[in-house]
Amino acid sequence: MYKGLSIGVIIPCLNEERAIGATVRDARHGLMVAGLHGNVILVDSGSEDASAAVAREAGATVIEERGRGYGSAYLAGLAAARGRYIVMADADGTYDLGTIGVFVERLRRGADLVLGSRFAGQMERGTMPWSNRYIGNPVLTGILNLLFRSDVDDAHCGLRALTNSCFEQLRLDGAGMEFASEMIIKAALLDQRFAQVPVTLWPDQRGRPPHLRPWRDGWRHLRYLLMLSPYWLFALPAGLIGAASLTILMTVAVGWLSNAEATRFGNYWTILAGASLTLSHIGIVLALAGQLYGIRERYRRAPDWLVALAPWLTLETMLIAGFAASLLGLAILTGVFLYWSAHGLEPIANVFPAVVGTCALAIGMQNVLGGFLLAIVSGNEAEFLKPHRSRLTSSAAAPTPILE
Repeated sequence: MYKGLSIGVIIPCLNEERAIGATVRDARHGLMVAGLHGNVILVDSGSEDASAAVAREAGATVIEERGRGYGSAYLAGLAAARGRYIVMADADGTYDLGTIGVFVERLRRGADLVLGSRFAGQMERGTMPWSNRYIGNPVLTGILNLLFRSDVDDAHCGLRALTNSCFEQLRLDGAGMEFASEMIIKAALLDQRFAQVPVTLWPDQRGRPPHLRPWRDGWRHLRYLLMLSPYWLFALPAGLIGAASLTILMTVAVGWLSNAEATRFGNYWTILAGASLTLSHIGIVLALAGQLYGIRERYRRAPDWLVALAPWLTLETMLIAGFAASLLGLAILTGVFLYWSAHGLEPIANVFPAVVGTCALAIGMQNVLGGFLLAIVSGNEAEFLKPHRSRLTSSAAAPTPILE
């Protein structure tokens, strides 16, 4: 049926002696039934039982991986796989590996990454704790879809497949359980084509508690989602805070210039708005740093608006703008000092000029230091987005799902 195709089935393992033999045999049977040419690669992360020996006896190629962690094991196995297509499966016997042919078929039809969906398939009684089924998995999957528009049902299913070329583009490096989310996030950022396959979840065959620790691993997933989303983590909050701060400062400015009590915004609100505006500025700088880092590491494509700004995104323009804002701030503060001196060192009732001068000075210096930060993130380059990197650009459209 698929003569000539080469498939690598990767299974991570840590003390899975009771389940690993059947899992390897099921994987080999799944390849045979589908007429696929391939091998089963077991990645042993320091098992203290006979897992490796049992897997070898069942027909698997065993790789020893010193680094602990779900992601570390998969990275070792993916690096060793030489097949055109790669299937990833858990070692606990919870998935029907007879469906390997279905996953490969989706890849042959154009998908780059195929995910199993337990929610679209079946879960036998007691296979997933209610907290994971109704809270943890849906919440984390929902956040991932919101942040990266990946449009998947089950971001943490342990049965999935991808092309070797897709794996090479993703440049994965997550060592822990966040590896599962990293794969989907980077595939979405690089506009890889998704497909989903309903799968059945069987009871765990290991006879011991799973390695998964819901709260710890849930937090690892959530923080990873935020780290790879500079827009939601930095830019959006910074934009909202900046808009509110400017609204308050402009309202106060109108009242100050017209010498009228136009609003109830007093000195305390003015100081708060000034501090928030400086916070908003540094948030924008950090968002840009995150974006540029992802582009440099080649797991993120530069959107069109960023390419259009490329001529202005340089260390020199950041320094010029920063020093200009700092000089403006110093000029305003000097004026405030002269006014104070000319009026007998009496307290000044309105702090608006001092707040504006302080903000301009602080934002200017942040711009100078932020410019060097962006240069470092860009690979010690004064031009943050070099023209030759335009090969990474594309529209910001979401990946096209192939849901079946």
